[in-house]
Amino acid sequence: MTTAAIVALIPLNYLIGLLWAPALIAWLRRVKFGKQIRLEGPSSHLVKAGTPTMGGWLFILTPLVPTILLVPDRATLAIPLVAMLLFGGSGALDDYANMKSKEGLGFRVRYKFVWHSLLALALAWWLYQTPALRMQRIPFLGALDLGAWFIPFAAFTIFSCAAGVNEIDGLDGLAGGTSLAAFGSYLVLALAANLAAQAAFAAAISGALLAFLWYNVNPAKVFMGDTGALALGSALAVLALQTRWIALLPIIGAMFVFELVTVIMQVGYFKLTHGKRLFKMTPIHHHFELSGWPEPQIVQRFWIIGMIAGSVGLALGLT
Repeated sequence: MTTAAIVALIPLNYLIGLLWAPALIAWLRRVKFGKQIRLEGPSSHLVKAGTPTMGGWLFILTPLVPTILLVPDRATLAIPLVAMLLFGGSGALDDYANMKSKEGLGFRVRYKFVWHSLLALALAWWLYQTPALRMQRIPFLGALDLGAWFIPFAAFTIFSCAAGVNEIDGLDGLAGGTSLAAFGSYLVLALAANLAAQAAFAAAISGALLAFLWYNVNPAKVFMGDTGALALGSALAVLALQTRWIALLPIIGAMFVFELVTVIMQVGYFKLTHGKRLFKMTPIHHHFELSGWPEPQIVQRFWIIGMIAGSVGLALGLT
């Protein structure tokens, strides 16, 4: 594929997503797939109760047909597409459990930990079948051959990235905008490395995310839910591994790392101090909410930092 054809996938998927989004949102309303707000969450979120969730299917399904029809290298595309479907399906089950819970809770964390780990390991093993991917690039140092260590490393990366995007998904437009910055960065890296299939996937997801954000920015008409957040995180990790720039993922996805680390810090501190809290609430965007920041301001500032982080990653990757 030419660079022009790859970039054209952005407006194409945006238009496709924009066209069928109203039907998806209407269907989610009709079947009463509305978000249950967690009781311990910020009280300001109670007005969002009932907003359709599982909207992540918009950017999971939208890129399927265009990429399969237009991208010649379907074997390379298969892994990130399957990752989105598997993790998206897992997230949909949790979203459904959330809707059935009066407390706004889904499945127990330990159960999700097990099946997300198994999914990540299966995808890591699949990626391992391409020997070239075991050689991951490191800025200024060249390539590092991970050998058999690639499988646990890749599985950990996929699991962690899915968890990170899932944690940041809590405010209107937050997960979608920060994910768009990350996929846009890997789109440029893939183009620079002449990886047409990976670039096409990143472009298609970027276009579909733009369509989703049209309906997800404040005040949101639809939420992506775990369906979308887990799909985005797993697909981003697979894309980073396929471009062989996994070393840049903690930089490009700095906001996901930040959210995940603060949750871990909060839980650890809570247990060590027998009930004290390090932050007012985690994920960390709720801490800023309870500190008086308006929701749109938090989202926009996180977007800005996400774009800066992506620019730093690009600077390192294109050096």
